[in-house]
Amino acid sequence: MESTIWTEKYRPQDFSEVKGQEHIVKRVTAFVEQKNMPHLMFAGPAGVGKSSLALVIAKKLFGESWRDNFLELNASDERGIDVVRVKVKDFARTRSIGNVPFKVIFLDECDALTKEAQQALRRTMEIYTKTCRFVLSCNFSSKILDPIQSRCAIFKFKPLAKEHIFDIIGKIAKNENISIDDKAKEALFDVSHGDCRKLENILQSSAAVTDKITEKTIYSIASQALPKEVKEILDETVQGKFLEARKKLLNTMLDNGLSGIDLIKQIQKEIWNIPAPDKKKLDMIKLCGEIEFRLVEGSDEFLQLEALLAGIMLLAK
Repeated sequence: MESTIWTEKYRPQDFSEVKGQEHIVKRVTAFVEQKNMPHLMFAGPAGVGKSSLALVIAKKLFGESWRDNFLELNASDERGIDVVRVKVKDFARTRSIGNVPFKVIFLDECDALTKEAQQALRRTMEIYTKTCRFVLSCNFSSKILDPIQSRCAIFKFKPLAKEHIFDIIGKIAKNENISIDDKAKEALFDVSHGDCRKLENILQSSAAVTDKITEKTIYSIASQALPKEVKEILDETVQGKFLEARKKLLNTMLDNGLSGIDLIKQIQKEIWNIPAPDKKKLDMIKLCGEIEFRLVEGSDEFLQLEALLAGIMLLAK
């Protein structure tokens, strides 16, 4: 029985397999074809192909010897200045194997590097340009020092669009011989928020339970309430049925093992679908934000969620 994790099994091996970042892939492919590239910075949310593209660059540049010419470090594990001074410098100062004149160092999550480490990295990037190129990956480019940003070609990655998510679902469903109905596909897009890694993990977990995946399976695995359950809670709240809405809210939380913050995010999304003037909806969204802040600060979940329902009911009158 195969025991591969799907995020690795379906990781792109070629530029054509990287979904949703066409303009970035086009420019990076040109660098690889010329066997010359500047330092690169990939910025964007998790699970959209930053690490995968860095690996594809290395494999296409160096071929069979890519492991000898490629160093991958996760800066969130090794954040200090010693990493730059020792590991990075030792690798950068030696020549590459093969006909490409430089090696590649991939620093993942480099926005977690300390300021001192970033200062040391800035100088290293300058000194070893003949033998080494850096690919920096981060969630927020604003957390990287300006001098480092100015030394890199910056590429902004975006969450995957619905058609790309559906393409990936279709490919996996075909390979793994599982059936996924249309509502389940919509649910997968809804819970993954354009994050391919999250999508594949949820799909693998769902496929372990059943080979006929439905909307209910997806929301259950993702620990989210079904949208229709949240809609029913809001409908009863708007109609003034406070006790019924409160009972349904508590049951939904307990049945799905949800935290208050999880449920507030779903309520906030569903508010736009209730029959109420837009001005009222904006006030309800504002109330959601206030209640979420109270929960983050440590307030009692059930009390705050009751307060949210009461606030929505008063606004709906």
